[in-house]
Amino acid sequence: MDSGSALGATIRTWRERLDPAAVGLPAGRARRAVGLRREELADLVGISVDYLVRLEQGRASSPSEQVVAALARALQLSPDERDHLYRLAHLAVPVGRVPEHVPPGVQRVLARLGDTAAAAVFAADWQLLWWNRGWVALLGDPEEIPLRQRNFARDCFAGHPLGPFLSRWLVESPDDAATEAAVVADLRRASARFPDDPRLAGLIAELLDASETFATLWAQGAVAGHREGRKAVHHPGVGPIVVDCDVLAEGDLEMKLVVLTAAPGSEDESRLRLALVAGSTGLPVRAEDLPTRG
Repeated sequence: MDSGSALGATIRTWRERLDPAAVGLPAGRARRAVGLRREELADLVGISVDYLVRLEQGRASSPSEQVVAALARALQLSPDERDHLYRLAHLAVPVGRVPEHVPPGVQRVLARLGDTAAAAVFAADWQLLWWNRGWVALLGDPEEIPLRQRNFARDCFAGHPLGPFLSRWLVESPDDAATEAAVVADLRRASARFPDDPRLAGLIAELLDASETFATLWAQGAVAGHREGRKAVHHPGVGPIVVDCDVLAEGDLEMKLVVLTAAPGSEDESRLRLALVAGSTGLPVRAEDLPTRG
């Protein structure tokens, strides 16, 4: 079996073993396909179905590093399986780099949150890697943002003059200075953990040059993680929603699991539920539009 055929057969095998529920998709009684359909995997990876077909048939055998990384995340591969996929694609296995492979356990936990909260995963350099439908409904679809701009640190210190990229509408924090200090301290910690990562080094150099605030905070030498905060999301469909922002670190990978929730029983929780109904359209939604609980 040539390398292209081996790559294609491996991708198909892993696609067919993945339970749709593990990625937040309904299994459905009418499903004929085992595991994920090609259309579903292509959508998760961000490639065309035609390209996935060519990969699985061995007619495309040299996917880019970005595509392989996305396939590994979507297929919920273990670290050993991810490395094997890189080798089949004739790519160097990432060593000493900021990890972008979201572990299967993390994906399962977040997928099972469903649409009850807005959740996302960021890499050690605050590059956005994964998000759920709740995140899209509350803040807008990251797919509409250029890949380079899907970075929370860049948003904080070198954002667009018209506002940050990671939200389609205004998001306010009661203590921006504390958030900025926490992000800088977190990046310093990541720089020691991944000293050879060119993307992380380039981001730090860029922000040192672009932001006097970043440079001042960086010079202070603080090392810490960003753990929690509170934000007010001015959702155009339901009005302002105050959410708690909890940041959970994922071990040695230094990934950040960011979950946005509202206080139980509060008006903000009701508005958050309405926003999830509205989706990413931003259209006005009323309380009576909420689905009934059976």
